[in-house]
Amino acid sequence: MRINIGIFVVPDAGDGAATVEQILAAERSGLDIVGIQDHPYQARFLDTWTLLAYAAGRTERIRLVPDVVNLPLRLPSVLAKSAASLDVLSGGRVELGIGAGAFWDGVAGLGGPRRTPGESVDALSDAIDVIRGFWEEGPQPFERIEIWLGAYKPRMLRLTGRKADGWLVSAGAAPPEALGELTAQIDAAAEEAGRDPREIRRLYNLDSSFKARDLCKLYEEHGISAFILMTDDADEIKRFAHEIAPMVRELVP
Repeated sequence: MRINIGIFVVPDAGDGAATVEQILAAERSGLDIVGIQDHPYQARFLDTWTLLAYAAGRTERIRLVPDVVNLPLRLPSVLAKSAASLDVLSGGRVELGIGAGAFWDGVAGLGGPRRTPGESVDALSDAIDVIRGFWEEGPQPFERIEIWLGAYKPRMLRLTGRKADGWLVSAGAAPPEALGELTAQIDAAAEEAGRDPREIRRLYNLDSSFKARDLCKLYEEHGISAFILMTDDADEIKRFAHEIAPMVRELVP
């Protein structure tokens, strides 16, 4: 798969202009993806879908993804329509990262369900079917939208292998030394479902401590083909775009 490199944006409501400038800097620097975290119960954050829509209107090329959607607070059918609508309006630049949910006190505080781990996985599995079914009937996306799951535990990893287009995780919760075991579970579930594991994209949120050679190693050993820098530092974005990204693209075949 083609290497993609991008940034992970904190949707800071206290300085929305700076948040937007980070997205524009990524676009100008030739990066491929902007991921925006989704925590609706966090009072200091802008709404993720509103920010994604605004970013789509301010950019022309970069791909946009919630990293990852908090499913318990996003009705699947409405989420499907929002994603398809933004994809149409942006000329096919949207992908959909989804998580089963976390921080249940915050979710419940906004009127969402308080789910058990098992219930949250079942709800996500059902949501994938609802979303894809909705896209078949319309409004249809401009291009096929991939569904990337934020998955760490065994049931979520198996669901990723069975149904997802991609696996989107963060280095803090899935450090490099754990990736072999985690990806093996995805691959096994994919093969059991009759899928080619190589068709499942692997995407990694990481911090600035990772060097170009580290990213190449992650690609070679674990098939990770997208690297998303978590930062709100404009200088780090520029360094990642102008130093790290070119080296990785040159070294990875």
